[in-house]
Amino acid sequence: MVSDSAIHSLAGAAGGIVAMSATYPLIVLSTRAAVNVKNDSKNVAQHFLEIVKREGVVGLYSGLSPSLLGIAVTNGVYYYFYERSRGIILNSRQGSKALNMMESMLAGVVAGSATTIISNPIWVIQTSQAVRVEPSPSELSNSHAVPKRPSILRTIQAIIAKDGLNGLFRGLGPALVLVINPVLQYTVFEQLKNFLIKKRTLKLRARGSGSVVAVLSDWDFFVLGAFSKLVATGSTYPYIVLKSRLQAGQARAEQYKSSLHGLATILKEEGIQGLYKGVGSKLLQSVFAAAILFAVQRRIYELTKKAITSLS
Repeated sequence: MVSDSAIHSLAGAAGGIVAMSATYPLIVLSTRAAVNVKNDSKNVAQHFLEIVKREGVVGLYSGLSPSLLGIAVTNGVYYYFYERSRGIILNSRQGSKALNMMESMLAGVVAGSATTIISNPIWVIQTSQAVRVEPSPSELSNSHAVPKRPSILRTIQAIIAKDGLNGLFRGLGPALVLVINPVLQYTVFEQLKNFLIKKRTLKLRARGSGSVVAVLSDWDFFVLGAFSKLVATGSTYPYIVLKSRLQAGQARAEQYKSSLHGLATILKEEGIQGLYKGVGSKLLQSVFAAAILFAVQRRIYELTKKAITSLS
Protein backbone atom coordinates (compact mmCIF):
# COMPACT_ATOMS: atom_id res chain seq x y z
CA MET A 1 0.00 0.00 0.00
CA VAL A 2 1.43 3.40 -1.01
CA SER A 3 1.71 5.77 1.97
CA ASP A 4 -0.22 9.04 2.09
CA SER A 5 3.10 10.94 2.33
CA ALA A 6 4.34 9.30 -0.88
CA ILE A 7 1.15 10.26 -2.74
CA HIS A 8 1.49 13.86 -1.51
CA SER A 9 5.13 13.80 -2.66
CA LEU A 10 4.28 12.58 -6.19
CA ALA A 11 1.38 15.01 -6.51
CA GLY A 12 3.57 17.88 -5.30
CA ALA A 13 6.27 17.03 -7.84
CA ALA A 14 3.78 16.83 -10.72
CA GLY A 15 2.06 20.05 -9.69
CA GLY A 16 5.41 21.82 -9.42
CA ILE A 17 6.40 20.81 -12.95
CA VAL A 18 3.13 22.17 -14.36
CA ALA A 19 3.48 25.44 -12.43
CA MET A 20 7.15 25.90 -13.35
CA SER A 21 6.58 25.24 -17.06
CA ALA A 22 3.72 27.75 -17.18
CA THR A 23 5.64 30.58 -15.49
CA TYR A 24 9.30 29.97 -16.38
CA PRO A 25 9.89 33.07 -18.58
CA LEU A 26 9.09 35.22 -15.53
CA ILE A 27 11.75 33.33 -13.55
CA VAL A 28 14.38 34.11 -16.20
CA LEU A 29 13.39 37.79 -16.15
CA SER A 30 13.49 38.09 -12.35
CA THR A 31 16.76 36.13 -12.01
CA ARG A 32 18.60 38.22 -14.58
CA ALA A 33 17.32 41.40 -12.97
CA ALA A 34 18.40 40.18 -9.52
CA VAL A 35 22.01 39.49 -10.54
CA ASN A 36 22.38 42.77 -12.46
CA VAL A 37 24.36 45.18 -10.25
CA LYS A 38 23.66 48.17 -12.52
CA ASN A 39 20.63 50.34 -11.84
CA ASP A 40 18.30 49.66 -14.75
CA SER A 41 15.20 51.69 -15.57
CA LYS A 42 13.80 49.16 -18.05
CA ASN A 43 10.47 47.55 -17.19
CA VAL A 44 9.52 43.86 -17.42
CA ALA A 45 8.14 44.20 -20.96
CA GLN A 46 11.34 45.87 -22.23
CA HIS A 47 13.54 43.15 -20.70
CA PHE A 48 11.25 40.51 -22.21
CA LEU A 49 11.59 41.99 -25.71
CA GLU A 50 15.35 42.44 -25.28
CA ILE A 51 15.86 38.74 -24.48
CA VAL A 52 13.65 37.65 -27.39
CA LYS A 53 15.53 39.95 -29.78
CA ARG A 54 18.98 38.84 -28.62
CA GLU A 55 18.44 35.14 -27.91
CA GLY A 56 15.11 34.29 -29.49
CA VAL A 57 12.12 32.84 -27.63
CA VAL A 58 14.33 29.99 -26.36
CA GLY A 59 16.22 32.57 -24.30
CA LEU A 60 13.16 32.85 -22.08
CA TYR A 61 13.58 29.16 -21.24
CA SER A 62 17.30 29.17 -20.41
CA GLY A 63 17.86 26.61 -17.66
CA LEU A 64 14.38 25.08 -17.95
CA SER A 65 15.61 21.46 -17.87
CA PRO A 66 17.39 21.70 -14.48
CA SER A 67 14.46 23.82 -13.26
CA LEU A 68 11.94 21.07 -14.00
CA LEU A 69 14.16 18.55 -12.25
CA GLY A 70 14.71 21.00 -9.41
CA ILE A 71 11.05 21.80 -8.90
CA ALA A 72 10.10 18.11 -9.04
CA VAL A 73 12.73 17.29 -6.42
CA THR A 74 11.93 20.40 -4.35
CA ASN A 75 8.17 19.91 -4.25
CA GLY A 76 8.38 16.15 -3.97
CA VAL A 77 10.85 16.25 -1.07
CA TYR A 78 9.06 19.19 0.59
CA TYR A 79 5.61 17.59 0.47
CA TYR A 80 7.05 14.29 1.67
CA PHE A 81 8.84 15.76 4.70
CA TYR A 82 5.98 18.17 5.43
CA GLU A 83 3.36 15.45 5.46
CA ARG A 84 5.59 13.11 7.48
CA SER A 85 6.25 15.87 10.01
CA ARG A 86 2.56 16.75 10.07
CA GLY A 87 1.63 13.12 10.70
CA ILE A 88 4.15 12.77 13.54
CA ILE A 89 2.86 15.96 15.19
CA LEU A 90 -0.80 14.95 14.91
CA ASN A 91 -0.12 11.41 16.17
CA SER A 92 1.76 12.78 19.17
CA ARG A 93 -1.23 14.64 20.59
CA GLN A 94 -4.95 14.42 21.15
CA GLY A 95 -7.67 16.71 19.83
CA SER A 96 -7.95 18.61 16.55
CA LYS A 97 -6.55 17.08 13.39
CA ALA A 98 -5.59 20.53 12.08
CA LEU A 99 -2.14 22.01 12.73
CA ASN A 100 -1.94 25.23 14.70
CA MET A 101 0.42 28.00 13.59
CA MET A 102 3.46 26.84 15.60
CA GLU A 103 3.01 23.24 14.46
CA SER A 104 2.71 24.38 10.83
CA MET A 105 5.92 26.38 11.19
CA LEU A 106 7.79 23.45 12.77
CA ALA A 107 6.73 21.08 9.98
CA GLY A 108 7.71 23.73 7.44
CA VAL A 109 11.19 24.26 8.91
CA VAL A 110 11.94 20.51 8.87
CA ALA A 111 10.65 20.09 5.31
CA GLY A 112 12.27 23.30 4.02
CA SER A 113 15.72 22.58 5.48
CA ALA A 114 15.82 19.05 4.06
CA THR A 115 14.63 20.28 0.67
CA THR A 116 17.13 23.16 0.49
CA ILE A 117 20.17 21.01 1.22
CA ILE A 118 19.15 18.24 -1.21
CA SER A 119 18.18 20.53 -4.11
CA ASN A 120 20.77 23.35 -3.86
CA PRO A 121 23.15 21.91 -6.52
CA ILE A 122 20.27 21.78 -9.02
CA TRP A 123 19.39 25.45 -8.42
CA VAL A 124 23.04 26.52 -8.75
CA ILE A 125 23.08 24.90 -12.20
CA GLN A 126 19.70 26.42 -13.13
CA THR A 127 20.68 29.94 -12.03
CA SER A 128 24.00 29.73 -13.86
CA GLN A 129 22.21 28.69 -17.06
CA ALA A 130 19.45 31.28 -16.71
CA VAL A 131 21.84 34.24 -16.51
CA ARG A 132 24.67 33.06 -18.74
CA VAL A 133 25.11 32.68 -22.49
CA GLU A 134 28.40 32.02 -24.20
CA PRO A 135 29.33 33.23 -27.70
CA SER A 136 30.89 30.88 -30.22
CA PRO A 137 33.82 32.11 -32.39
CA SER A 138 31.45 32.88 -35.27
CA GLU A 139 29.12 34.77 -32.94
CA LEU A 140 31.96 36.96 -31.70
CA SER A 141 32.37 38.33 -35.22
CA ASN A 142 28.65 38.52 -35.93
CA SER A 143 26.72 40.99 -33.79
CA HIS A 144 23.39 39.63 -35.09
CA ALA A 145 24.06 36.02 -34.13
CA VAL A 146 21.99 34.38 -31.39
CA PRO A 147 24.22 33.64 -28.36
CA LYS A 148 24.76 30.00 -27.52
CA ARG A 149 23.45 28.65 -24.23
CA PRO A 150 25.83 26.36 -22.28
CA SER A 151 24.67 22.76 -21.85
CA ILE A 152 23.95 21.30 -18.41
CA LEU A 153 27.16 19.25 -18.52
CA ARG A 154 29.23 22.25 -19.58
CA THR A 155 27.67 24.33 -16.81
CA ILE A 156 28.50 21.68 -14.18
CA GLN A 157 32.09 21.44 -15.49
CA ALA A 158 32.49 25.23 -15.34
CA ILE A 159 31.17 25.40 -11.76
CA ILE A 160 33.43 22.57 -10.53
CA ALA A 161 36.46 23.90 -12.42
CA LYS A 162 36.05 27.29 -10.76
CA ASP A 163 35.03 26.37 -7.20
CA GLY A 164 35.28 22.59 -6.89
CA LEU A 165 32.36 20.56 -5.54
CA ASN A 166 31.71 23.36 -3.04
CA GLY A 167 30.58 25.44 -6.00
CA LEU A 168 27.43 23.32 -6.22
CA PHE A 169 26.50 24.61 -2.77
CA ARG A 170 26.96 28.29 -3.49
CA GLY A 171 24.26 30.38 -1.86
CA LEU A 172 23.30 27.64 0.62
CA GLY A 173 23.46 30.11 3.53
CA PRO A 174 20.79 32.54 2.26
CA ALA A 175 18.92 29.57 0.79
CA LEU A 176 18.59 28.10 4.30
CA VAL A 177 17.45 31.49 5.58
CA LEU A 178 14.84 31.38 2.81
CA VAL A 179 13.37 28.27 4.42
CA ILE A 180 11.14 30.90 6.05
CA ASN A 181 9.58 31.47 2.59
CA PRO A 182 7.76 28.13 2.29
CA VAL A 183 7.21 28.14 6.06
CA LEU A 184 5.36 31.45 5.73
CA GLN A 185 3.61 30.25 2.58
CA TYR A 186 2.32 26.98 3.96
CA THR A 187 1.56 28.44 7.40
CA VAL A 188 -0.56 31.23 5.90
CA PHE A 189 -2.17 28.69 3.54
CA GLU A 190 -2.97 26.19 6.31
CA GLN A 191 -4.37 28.79 8.68
CA LEU A 192 -6.55 30.46 6.02
CA LYS A 193 -7.72 27.05 4.78
CA ASN A 194 -8.67 25.96 8.31
CA PHE A 195 -10.39 29.30 8.92
CA LEU A 196 -12.46 29.01 5.73
CA ILE A 197 -13.44 25.41 6.39
CA LYS A 198 -14.47 26.22 9.98
CA LYS A 199 -16.44 29.31 8.93
CA ARG A 200 -18.29 27.54 6.11
CA THR A 201 -18.91 24.44 8.21
CA LEU A 202 -20.55 26.56 10.92
CA LYS A 203 -22.77 28.20 8.26
CA LEU A 204 -23.80 24.82 6.85
CA ARG A 205 -24.63 23.42 10.29
CA ALA A 206 -26.55 26.58 11.19
CA ARG A 207 -28.80 25.79 8.21
CA GLY A 208 -29.51 22.33 9.62
CA SER A 209 -26.98 20.30 7.60
CA GLY A 210 -26.13 18.02 10.53
CA SER A 211 -22.47 17.07 11.02
CA VAL A 212 -21.38 17.95 7.47
CA VAL A 213 -17.92 19.50 6.98
CA ALA A 214 -17.38 22.15 4.28
CA VAL A 215 -15.18 21.25 1.30
CA LEU A 216 -13.11 23.92 -0.46
CA SER A 217 -13.26 24.29 -4.24
CA ASP A 218 -10.39 24.41 -6.74
CA TRP A 219 -10.92 28.18 -6.95
CA ASP A 220 -10.55 28.46 -3.15
CA PHE A 221 -7.24 26.60 -3.31
CA PHE A 222 -6.11 28.77 -6.24
CA VAL A 223 -6.79 32.02 -4.35
CA LEU A 224 -5.34 30.76 -1.06
CA GLY A 225 -2.21 29.52 -2.85
CA ALA A 226 -1.72 32.83 -4.63
CA PHE A 227 -2.21 34.96 -1.52
CA SER A 228 0.03 32.82 0.71
CA LYS A 229 2.87 32.97 -1.84
CA LEU A 230 2.46 36.73 -2.23
CA VAL A 231 2.96 37.18 1.52
CA ALA A 232 5.96 34.82 1.63
CA THR A 233 7.83 36.17 -1.41
CA GLY A 234 7.21 39.81 -0.61
CA SER A 235 8.61 39.30 2.89
CA THR A 236 11.82 37.50 1.88
CA TYR A 237 12.77 38.97 -1.51
CA PRO A 238 16.11 40.61 -0.50
CA TYR A 239 17.44 37.16 0.39
CA ILE A 240 16.24 35.86 -2.98
CA VAL A 241 18.37 38.54 -4.68
CA LEU A 242 21.38 37.57 -2.54
CA LYS A 243 20.92 33.85 -3.22
CA SER A 244 20.60 34.40 -6.98
CA ARG A 245 23.85 36.38 -7.10
CA LEU A 246 25.77 33.78 -5.12
CA GLN A 247 24.37 30.83 -7.09
CA ALA A 248 25.16 32.56 -10.37
CA GLY A 249 28.80 32.86 -9.26
CA GLN A 250 28.77 36.63 -9.68
CA ALA A 251 32.23 38.12 -9.09
CA ARG A 252 31.06 40.84 -6.72
CA ALA A 253 28.94 38.38 -4.75
CA GLU A 254 32.07 36.34 -3.98
CA GLN A 255 33.24 39.26 -1.83
CA TYR A 256 30.27 38.95 0.52
CA LYS A 257 31.52 37.72 3.89
CA SER A 258 28.09 36.66 5.11
CA SER A 259 24.42 37.00 4.21
CA LEU A 260 24.06 40.15 6.32
CA HIS A 261 27.25 41.62 4.83
CA GLY A 262 25.92 40.87 1.36
CA LEU A 263 22.61 42.60 2.06
CA ALA A 264 24.43 45.60 3.57
CA THR A 265 26.78 45.81 0.56
CA ILE A 266 23.91 45.74 -1.93
CA LEU A 267 22.08 48.40 0.10
CA LYS A 268 25.18 50.61 0.22
CA GLU A 269 26.17 50.26 -3.45
CA GLU A 270 22.75 50.05 -5.14
CA GLY A 271 20.30 51.52 -2.66
CA ILE A 272 17.10 49.94 -1.40
CA GLN A 273 16.01 49.20 -4.99
CA GLY A 274 19.00 46.87 -5.32
CA LEU A 275 17.42 44.53 -2.78
CA TYR A 276 14.24 44.35 -4.85
CA LYS A 277 15.53 44.02 -8.42
CA GLY A 278 13.19 41.82 -10.44
CA VAL A 279 10.60 41.79 -7.66
CA GLY A 280 7.71 42.58 -10.03
CA SER A 281 8.20 39.59 -12.32
CA LYS A 282 9.13 37.36 -9.35
CA LEU A 283 5.95 38.20 -7.44
CA LEU A 284 3.86 37.64 -10.55
CA GLN A 285 5.57 34.30 -11.21
CA SER A 286 5.41 33.20 -7.58
CA VAL A 287 1.73 34.00 -7.18
CA PHE A 288 0.69 32.25 -10.39
CA ALA A 289 2.99 29.26 -9.78
CA ALA A 290 1.80 28.79 -6.19
CA ALA A 291 -1.84 29.10 -7.19
CA ILE A 292 -1.41 26.53 -9.99
CA LEU A 293 0.63 24.26 -7.71
CA PHE A 294 -1.92 24.13 -4.90
CA ALA A 295 -4.84 23.58 -7.29
CA VAL A 296 -3.07 20.95 -9.44
CA GLN A 297 -1.42 19.17 -6.50
CA ARG A 298 -4.74 18.74 -4.74
CA ARG A 299 -6.44 17.38 -7.87
CA ILE A 300 -3.58 14.95 -8.68
CA TYR A 301 -3.52 13.78 -5.05
CA GLU A 302 -7.25 13.03 -5.07
CA LEU A 303 -7.11 11.20 -8.43
CA THR A 304 -4.05 9.16 -7.39
CA LYS A 305 -5.60 8.27 -4.04
CA LYS A 306 -8.83 7.21 -5.72
CA ALA A 307 -6.98 5.09 -8.30
CA ILE A 308 -4.87 3.33 -5.63
CA THR A 309 -7.93 2.73 -3.43
CA SER A 310 -9.87 1.19 -6.34
CA LEU A 311 -6.93 -1.05 -7.25
CA SER A 312 -6.49 -2.31 -3.71
